[in-house]
Amino acid sequence: MVVNDNALNQMPSGAYGSFASMLAPTEVENTMSEFDLGRRRVIQAVGAGLLLPGLAPAVIASVKDRPQLTDGVQSGDLLGDRAIIWSRCDRPARMVVEWDTRSLFPNPRRFVSPLADAGTDFTARVELTGLPADQAIFYRVQFEDAQTGVASEPWFGHLRSVPQTRRDIRFVWSGDTAGQGFGINPDIGGMRIYEAMRLRLPDFFIHSGDTIYADNPVPAQLVTESGRVWRNITSEAKSKVAETLDEFRGNYRYNLMDENIRRFNAEVPQIWQWDDHEVVNNWSPGKQLDARYKSKDIHSLVGRGRQAWLEYAPMRWQIADGGGRIYRQLAYGPMLDVFVLDMRSYRGANDDNLGDVKPFLGREQLDWLKASLKASNAQWKVIAADMSIGLEAPDGEVSPGVRRWEAVANGDPGPAQGRELEIAELLGFYGRSKCAISCS
Repeated sequence: MVVNDNALNQMPSGAYGSFASMLAPTEVENTMSEFDLGRRRVIQAVGAGLLLPGLAPAVIASVKDRPQLTDGVQSGDLLGDRAIIWSRCDRPARMVVEWDTRSLFPNPRRFVSPLADAGTDFTARVELTGLPADQAIFYRVQFEDAQTGVASEPWFGHLRSVPQTRRDIRFVWSGDTAGQGFGINPDIGGMRIYEAMRLRLPDFFIHSGDTIYADNPVPAQLVTESGRVWRNITSEAKSKVAETLDEFRGNYRYNLMDENIRRFNAEVPQIWQWDDHEVVNNWSPGKQLDARYKSKDIHSLVGRGRQAWLEYAPMRWQIADGGGRIYRQLAYGPMLDVFVLDMRSYRGANDDNLGDVKPFLGREQLDWLKASLKASNAQWKVIAADMSIGLEAPDGEVSPGVRRWEAVANGDPGPAQGRELEIAELLGFYGRSKCAISCS
């Protein structure tokens, strides 16, 4: 299932409704064996306003003294009996996550994160383990102040765990959040595409990159080609291009101001990958930064952009590449394997894309992909690619009349050259291995 950005202006404002306030706690109870999709929305609608039995702060304190969950919750990278839970608070604290298969948490399992502090922008994640297969998993998140032990109000989320038997799977994919200066427009109810996707009740969502537009400021308003005035909620971080680490972080915090995104994040597990706008348009090692940037060092800019992305992605951190590896494989039961690519980190400089092989995926990632595809027994193998393969994506000129290329294709009708040779090798492998593969 694919939901595209054309749905944005078709969704009615206020398409969701909160009727949980009319329900007693026993009426929102759910069981391990029944995952009522109608009731699944009720739990999040109740949110922190419902004090569930057995839930009490570690230390009783006034609201103003408690840590604050600033950006909701997210789940991601479901794998086997595991899932990543992410959140952020406003001070040094430890995140406490409890999960259960019943919405009233009669038998909660407790997980505690390492200390979240300024070094991670107060973001935290834990990996839930021991999840029963193909079941409703309800979780609640609190932060406990590192100094006082005072606990925040809880924030609730839920997901469906990975199946172990064959069943239908529904997922959505998209990309490019808040680009070209179009941010959170209160006149239309914010980023309603996320509400449209949530209402499809997907098992998970693949975010195919451009999770932020670090190089696109968001003005208070802009005028479209048709003359329509688009108003934006704004923030300091979105007033200019991102250069400092805190400005990159602020781009993620801006998106999380949108209630559609926060509600979506609490209900739909995600698989993130990145592309260029997490740093700057069409970046590669040879990128020349424009006059908006005080420093012209693309490598330092990429480092800050990568750190912020890793801090805010609901992703399982990997040891490889100094903890910064993004490409990975996620098995979603016996039916589906998802291969998440990184088509940005290992490429050479954008150039004319002609001649001998030029790195795009890079040898290590390419060999990993071929070996992983060959070893996969899943009926469906989905390769999540953040860049187009066949479409031409020009990136200015190398010299007068010689085009520079951003993606794989080089516009030459002859045999494969440059970056195309990696893809030719991969496609040849497909043919020899007789793999059935879908590329997104």
